[in-house]
Amino acid sequence: MDLAKVERVYTSYAGIYDRIFGKVFHEGRESAIRNLDVQPDEKILEVGVGTGLALPMYPRHCQIVGIDFSEGMLERAKQRAAEHQMDHVLLHRMDAGAMDFKDDSFDTVVAAYVVTAVPDYRKVVNEMIRVCRPGGRIIMLNHFSNDNKIIAAMEKVISPLTKHLGWRTDLSLQTVLEGTSLHVARKQNVNPLRFWVLVECVNGKNVNGKTHLNGAKNGSSAPAYAPLNGSHRTSGEALA
Repeated sequence: MDLAKVERVYTSYAGIYDRIFGKVFHEGRESAIRNLDVQPDEKILEVGVGTGLALPMYPRHCQIVGIDFSEGMLERAKQRAAEHQMDHVLLHRMDAGAMDFKDDSFDTVVAAYVVTAVPDYRKVVNEMIRVCRPGGRIIMLNHFSNDNKIIAAMEKVISPLTKHLGWRTDLSLQTVLEGTSLHVARKQNVNPLRFWVLVECVNGKNVNGKTHLNGAKNGSSAPAYAPLNGSHRTSGEALA
């Protein structure tokens, strides 16, 4: 898959995505956001925001930035944000593998149905780690290859076919996490037939020689999931 092809495929889905995929993927999105326990003024990045189906599920006391590379999908998201008068939401067209945001810009990064739908998942995951603060959360909701060897073999066979539809089926969670600073805090199967996995990770990246895990950040006793001090921004103020 290349980025231009992914953009064409998902832009072609834009007009039908909500009707075809909305209900199927709804439970997973709802589970992901319901369990976030979002704090006031928490900065959340949604990677691959698509048509913005999840945006109304977030509480209004947080700050949400959504990015997508598909212009067609993003236009739908902008319409939805306007209809719901979501002035706490900012939307940008952006390549998830080369984000314009500064390091440590967000408390939480959410990527629903994204990791297996991008040309280079390593770049995307590394970018999510970079823009998420130490001790912050990275949430991935995705289909990962099955632990059952027979099913995994079938997924590997059909993956070249599904790539033409915009995603792959042969990527394992272990492969995605290997070599990263992400530590799994929670994992559960969601959606019909439980083919999709909701994975909540702590961003344990090393800053100034310190690894940020188990509820501590920057050497303090503050919860790992609490927003950064001074992270409040006024409406319209850029994060990048």
